[in-house]
Formats: sequence, C-alpha cells, structure tokens
Amino acid sequence: MMMAGLRERKKEQTRQRIAETALRLFGERGYDAVTVNEVAEAAGVAKVTLFSYFPSKECLVLDAIKDDYAAAVKGRREGQTPLGALREYCRGIVRRGAGTSVEALITRVQVVASSPALLSEVYKTNMGEREELAAALEAAMPDAGLAPRLMAAQITAVITTLQETFFQRLFTGVPLEEAERLLQEEVEVAFDLLEHGLSPDDGDKS
Repeated sequence: MMMAGLRERKKEQTRQRIAETALRLFGERGYDAVTVNEVAEAAGVAKVTLFSYFPSKECLVLDAIKDDYAAAVKGRREGQTPLGALREYCRGIVRRGAGTSVEALITRVQVVASSPALLSEVYKTNMGEREELAAALEAAMPDAGLAPRLMAAQITAVITTLQETFFQRLFTGVPLEEAERLLQEEVEVAFDLLEHGLSPDDGDKS
C-alpha cells in the first residue's frame, strides 16, 4: 500500500510538472508557437509519457478548468436535492482554489483568450458539460418535461457569470484572497436565486 501511494504521488507530481511547464511556455511564446515536443523536453519527460497524462495539446491547458457538474448530481447524498449538491460542489471548487497562484490563473486565461483553437475547445467543453448536466437532471427528475434542460442552461450560465466576474476582479488588481471571499459570497447568492427565483419586487429597492 505504501509503494502504491508513493507511485501515485510521483505520478501526480509528474502531471503537475508537465502542466506547469506547458503553461509557462504558452504564456511566454503563445499557445500556437509551442509544440508538444518542446513541452515534453522542457518538462524532462518523453512525448509518449506526456500523452499518457494529457491526450491532446489542448488538454495541457483545459484539463485544469474542466468541471463535472453531472457527477455532482449523480453522486448526491440521499435526500439532497440536485441544486443542493451543485451548491456544495461549487463551494468545494472555491475551497480547492485557495492559495492558487494569481499569475498562473491570469496566464491560463490569457493563453485561452489568445487562441481561437482553445476558445473553440472551451465552447465545446462547456456545451458538453451542459448536456451532461441536463441528462443527469433528467434522470433525477423523470417526467419533468423540459424543466431539467432549462435548469441546466440556467445553472451553467450562472456558474459562467461567477467565473467571469472572479477573473475580471483579478485582472483589475483585486487581491486573490478578496476575490475568493467575494466569490464565496456570490456562490450563495447565485444558488439562492436558482432555488427560490427572483421575485418581481427584488429588482425594485427604491
């Protein structure tokens, strides 16, 4: 068991080294200008080893930002609602991101934003996540008609807005700890709205 644990740690360290090396090179020279061979050489691994961790060049950037909302719904506790499970999942994302390098976060966004190929993959990934979430909600809410698909569209749009707001704050110089604190609060506001809706009076506070 100890040897198995050591192997897993070494594999995770190798994966992390490859991902960090790729992001550094892409940030310095641009995504399209760097080859997979160059990433493998700089990370000190064989190309075949790199592909055993990241099956495509796009995965070197995008694997770190993929989310599995469908799994959160499917794996929810007995008695827990799908929205309750998703709220808990998003809270966990914020907690796991604590302490992440601001430079790495900003570099990843810049690399994606500067590459049409990566932007296209992000769109495909987001659509795939939305479809998988819709299917999971349909399984959790049989005979609910269009409601699960409408819910999936609303949930993914809300989460995207939270992510965009978080990164916009970082780009304008808001400290990471403050941006994370605000994100924690806004996750709760977002899921309160998803659960209870926006009443006609909520927009009129005058």
